[in-house]
Amino acid sequence: MKRGFTLLEVMIALAIVTVLAALVYGSFNPTYQAKMLVEEQAERYHGLRLAMGRMARELSMAYVSDRYDSNQLRERPTQFVANHSSNRDKLRFTTFAHERLYEDVKESDQALVEYRVDRDPEDPRKNALIRREKTVIDERPADGGAETVLATDIDGLNFEFWDVKKKEWVTDWDTTEQAYSNRLPERVRITIHAKGDDGKERKYVSQTMIQLRVPLGKG
Repeated sequence: MKRGFTLLEVMIALAIVTVLAALVYGSFNPTYQAKMLVEEQAERYHGLRLAMGRMARELSMAYVSDRYDSNQLRERPTQFVANHSSNRDKLRFTTFAHERLYEDVKESDQALVEYRVDRDPEDPRKNALIRREKTVIDERPADGGAETVLATDIDGLNFEFWDVKKKEWVTDWDTTEQAYSNRLPERVRITIHAKGDDGKERKYVSQTMIQLRVPLGKG
């Protein structure tokens, strides 16, 4: 005659299974957490690379035009204006890098683009790399356009410009001023400040060369 399990035996068996399950979970959980952390960091670095790549591409196609009154530099719709402020630089420029997403849209490849670091609209506790684009270039470059977040949790943004006349890097450039009218920097160095894996701030640096440094209409 077969004897069934007693209540005590069942409880002991359940306790053993519970302990084994806890041990298995305990061994796999740190591995899973480490895997998730690595994937999160990889995704973040990928996002930063994409952001810097886009900035470099759009800057390489920057341009200005001299088909305006030379006595009214500040009223020119095409411009390249950098405002240096510690780790919060802002750069606004006209470029041929606009991408038309729809076939029949009434847009050209020209646009005014602005980059800056500001509060993340989805999480005000953090800063984000903000891109603003105007597809209509007019006499109000500081107003309007559509804003998008290129990267989140950003600590700072800096631009440096290679001045071929001075043969040095400068932190300010403004084609609405006489000193820089009708000329663009040869190269632009982009630096993004963001925390690394260890929580310490790191610098991510890229450079790009501007192709059209002579104003359109020159000569």
